[in-house]
Amino acid sequence: MERIDDGYSATQEYPHPFIHKVKLTRAQRIRGIILGSILFPIRVTLAGVCFLIMWPIARLRLAGLSEEERSKPVEGWRRWFYHPIIWLLSRAVFFSLGFYWVKVKGRRANLKEAPVLVVAPHSGFLDMLVLCPAQLATVVSRSENTSLPVIGALLEFNQSVLVSRKDPESRKKAVAQLNERLTSDGYWPQMLMFPEGTTTNGSALIKFKPGAFLAGVPVQPVLLHYPNKLDTVRWTYKGTAWTEALWHTVSQPYTNMTVEFLPVYNPSQEEKKDPNLYADNVQKLMARALGVPATDYVMEGGVPVSKVGGLSLPLESPARETLTLLHKSGLGADEVQAALDRMIDRCCSGAQGAKVSTEELASILGLSHQQTAAHICSLYSKDHSVDLRHIYFSVAPLTGCVDLKTLLHSAFTMFNREGGGSLSERELSDLMEALLGVPQHRVAELYAAASDRSRLTEESLLRVLTAHPTFQKVTKEYLRPEEAAGTLSNRRSVNNNGSVYNNSKKSE
Repeated sequence: MERIDDGYSATQEYPHPFIHKVKLTRAQRIRGIILGSILFPIRVTLAGVCFLIMWPIARLRLAGLSEEERSKPVEGWRRWFYHPIIWLLSRAVFFSLGFYWVKVKGRRANLKEAPVLVVAPHSGFLDMLVLCPAQLATVVSRSENTSLPVIGALLEFNQSVLVSRKDPESRKKAVAQLNERLTSDGYWPQMLMFPEGTTTNGSALIKFKPGAFLAGVPVQPVLLHYPNKLDTVRWTYKGTAWTEALWHTVSQPYTNMTVEFLPVYNPSQEEKKDPNLYADNVQKLMARALGVPATDYVMEGGVPVSKVGGLSLPLESPARETLTLLHKSGLGADEVQAALDRMIDRCCSGAQGAKVSTEELASILGLSHQQTAAHICSLYSKDHSVDLRHIYFSVAPLTGCVDLKTLLHSAFTMFNREGGGSLSERELSDLMEALLGVPQHRVAELYAAASDRSRLTEESLLRVLTAHPTFQKVTKEYLRPEEAAGTLSNRRSVNNNGSVYNNSKKSE
C-alpha cells in the first residue's frame, strides 16, 4: 500500500504547532479574574475531593493480589464492582472543572474490532476526559508518574503499561508488553494511546510514533475537538503553561468537548510489515478529517524538530537565537566575528579542549553578563558546559564570515578522529550535530547518499549537501547567511510528505 496523500497543496501555510498562547481581550481578562476568583477555588476543591475518594478505592482493586495475578487482566467482581465507581468519580472530576457535556460522535469499536484507540490531537492533561467515553481504556504512561499521589493509584488501577524514557531496557519491555496485549485476541482490555507523544496547539498533526502500530492490529482513530470561543485547554512547548491553562479553563462558565470516533482502520499487509508507514497513513487520514496538515514534526530530546532524510532539523535554530542574543547584548558584526575567531582558535589548540563552562563562554564571547552566556549554553546543552564546536559551526555560516566549502573543510578535519580523509557514520553524526545545533541520531540515509564504497569524503559530503534533492534543504536553510536564508521563524519549506509549512504562528 502506498503512502496516503495528505491532501494539502504546496502553497498552504500553517503555524508552528508547539506554541500556544491564550489571547484574551481586556473584557475577557476582567471577566476571567472575576469568575476565576469564585469558580477556581470551588471547582479545584471539588475535583480534589473526588481524587481523594478515588485514591483508596483505586488501590483496593488490586489489593491482596500476588505479582503473578497483577500481571493478568483484572476480571470478576474486582472489575464489575470497582470499574463503575472509578468511572463515575473520573467523570465527576471533569464535571466539577466545568466539562458539563461531552458530545460523542460515531461509535466506539469493541475490543475485537480494534484493540487500540489512537487519539489526536493531544492538547494537554485535560484530554484524559476521553477516557470516560472510552470506558477507562488502558493507557501507556511514564513510570515516574507512579510516584505521584492519586495518579500512581489510578495507573495501578488501570493496569497501565509503564515506560521510562531514560531507560532503553524499559522501552524494550514496554514494546513487548504492548505487542502482547494488542495481539491477545481480547484477553487484555482495549488500549488508548496518544500517538503524537506530546502536546501541540492543534493546528497540525505532528508525526505519529509507531508504538500503537507495531503489532499491526486494526486501530480506531479518535478525534478530539474543543468547540469553544476561547481556546484555553492547550499547553505546549512554549506559551501558556499548564497552570495558566487550568486557571483559564476553570474560570470559564463551562468548556465543551467533542469526541469523534472514526471508522476502524484495518492495515494492509505492507502496513503490518512497516509500522512507520502504518502510522503515517493513519496520521494523514486523521489530519484530513480534522482539516489540518499532517507534518514531519516531532519533539526530540525536548526540542521541536522536523525530520528530513533521518536528520533532525530544529524548528527554532539555536544558532539564530544565539546571534539574536549577541546582538541584543551590544555585539556588532565585528565583535561577533572576533568571538568566533576566538572560538575556533580554542577548538584548534587542542590543549584546553572545546568544552567550556558558562564563565569561560562569557569571556570568549566578550559578554559582560553571564546570564546571556548561560542562555546560549542552554540552547546547545542540558548541563552548565557547552562544546564550542557546536556554537561555532552553527553560527559562523549565518554571519557570512566563512563560505560553506571552508566551513565543511574545517568541520571535516576537526571531526575526523582517525584521519585518512574519510568520516565514519558516528563522526558524521557528530559533525551534523555541530552544524545544526541539535543531536543527530539517524544519519544512515545521509551517510549512504554521501559515501562511496564506505568512504565519506569532504567533497562527496559537500556535493550531497548542495545538490541532493533532500539534503540541500540543510544548506539552504541552516548554512547560509541570514540575508540569503531568511529567518527560520518565517520560512516556508516542504516536508517529506510534500506539504508546505510556516514555523511562525499566523496570529503572532
